[in-house]
Amino acid sequence: MNRGGFSALCLLCALALPAVAQEAPARAAASRAAAAPGKDGRDTTGYPFPARADTVAAAQNMAHAMALRDYCADARVPAEFVRERLARFSRMTGREETCRSLLDY
Repeated sequence: MNRGGFSALCLLCALALPAVAQEAPARAAASRAAAAPGKDGRDTTGYPFPARADTVAAAQNMAHAMALRDYCADARVPAEFVRERLARFSRMTGREETCRSLLDY
């Protein structure tokens, strides 16, 4: 590109820059209004996947339940040990866990 064409391109960009700069705040305000339907702006009803922390907790619970299922199925593991581990897992999940309920995971 020759020097004259480059200068003309720079001039056009400089003239267009204020128009773009004026549109940006309007778009930002519109997106903030659309993103904040609730009081705190944390409406996640349209999310296709759960939060990462929920997914991690579910995977950890599943791994723990699989280990407990092995304890439940192994006759060599003392019943008291299994009951104690089930009680601990119940406190983690917030529901009453039994060897049978581990099949839900």
